[in-house]
Amino acid sequence: MDNLTHSLFGLTLARTPLGRTGRGATVALLLASNAPDIDIVATAGGAAKYLEWHRGPTHGPLGIVGLALVTAVIATFGRRLWDRRSTEPTAAFLPLWGICCLGVLCHVLMDLPTSYGTRPLSPFIWSWFAEDWMPIVDIYLLMMLLAGSLGFGRPSPAVRRNKAAVVLTLMAANYGLRAYAHRQALELVPKVFGPTLAAWCDPNDSRNRPIDSWPRPTVPSPPPEGRRCLVDVAALPTFGSPFQWRIVAHYSNAYEIRDIDLLDGRFRDSDVEDEAPWRVTLRYPNVWTPTVMQAAQTHLGQVFLGFSRFPAARSAVDAQGTTAVRWTDMRFTGAVVPGERALAQSRLFTAVVRIDTSGRVIYEGLGR
Repeated sequence: MDNLTHSLFGLTLARTPLGRTGRGATVALLLASNAPDIDIVATAGGAAKYLEWHRGPTHGPLGIVGLALVTAVIATFGRRLWDRRSTEPTAAFLPLWGICCLGVLCHVLMDLPTSYGTRPLSPFIWSWFAEDWMPIVDIYLLMMLLAGSLGFGRPSPAVRRNKAAVVLTLMAANYGLRAYAHRQALELVPKVFGPTLAAWCDPNDSRNRPIDSWPRPTVPSPPPEGRRCLVDVAALPTFGSPFQWRIVAHYSNAYEIRDIDLLDGRFRDSDVEDEAPWRVTLRYPNVWTPTVMQAAQTHLGQVFLGFSRFPAARSAVDAQGTTAVRWTDMRFTGAVVPGERALAQSRLFTAVVRIDTSGRVIYEGLGR
C-alpha cells in the first residue's frame, strides 16, 4: 500500500481504545504504520539495491520488533521534549512498544494482499508472498480512511471511537469483496481463454493456493517438443473497480494477458468451447536460451529474478554479435492503476544484461 493509506490507517487506529494508552500513542501509531518503508534508504546504493532490499527484513519478524522498539523510543522522548506543558499522562514504555508492534504488523498485513506482495519471513526466508486482492493504491480504501479522519470542531473521544469502528468495518467489507471477486476471476479463467488454454505443466498443480509465493523452488519440466503448457495463472486487481481484473497466464514459452469485467454477462453466458471475437489477448514471448540462462547467473539477474513474479525473457543479437538479454515483469506491463503506471514507467521493472561474443558480461542495468 502507499504511505498515505498507511498513515491514515495509523490515525484511525489512534482513534480506537489503543489511543488511550497515553500521551505519545497517536504519534507512535503514525510512525509505526510507516516504519517498514524505511528500506527506501537502499536507493542510495542504486535501483538494484532497492529491489534487493525493498519489503525485506524491515517487513519481517525482526523488523516488526526492532522498528517498533525504535518508534516507541522516538515517540516517548519526542513527546517529553516537545510537549512538556501537556497534562495528559505519558504512555508507559512497554504498552507503547506493544501498540507500535501492532502498527508495524498492520503495515505488513496491508502490503500482503497487494499484487506487489511482501517478504514477511525475511531474513529467514526471502520468498515473496501475495494474495492479489488489492491494487497498490485503492481509491475506495483511501476514501474510507479520509472520511473517517475528517471532522469539524473537537469531537468527543466516544465519537472518534465510533467513527473508527465504522471505518474499520467498511475496510473489512472492502477486503472481503475484493477477496470474493478475486476468487470469481480465477474461476472464469477457462472461459476467458477458451480452447486456447493449455494444460498444466505439472498435473498436480492448481491455482487454488490462498497465498501465492515466488520465486518457486523448482522449475516445471519442459513440455514435449512443439507443445506448450501452463506454469501459473494469476488475477491481478485494477484501480477503477473491484470487478475488473487482469488475468496473467504464464505459459512455458510466453505470457498471455487478458482484461475481464466480472459484471460482463458474456463471460457467464458464453460456452467454454467457443472463441468469441471480443476476447482480446496480449501475448509476450518468454524464451530462455542458453545465453538467457547465463545472464540469469549475474548479480543483476539474481536480484531481478528474485523480485519479479512474472519475468518475460527476450534476447536479441546486434551487428557486432553482442547479445542483449531483457526481462520485463509482466505485472507492470500496460498498467491501468495510476500508482502502478508510475511504477511501470520507472527503471525498476525491466532488467538488461549484455553479453559479448566471448561470453563476457559487458553491461548490467535496470531500465529500457
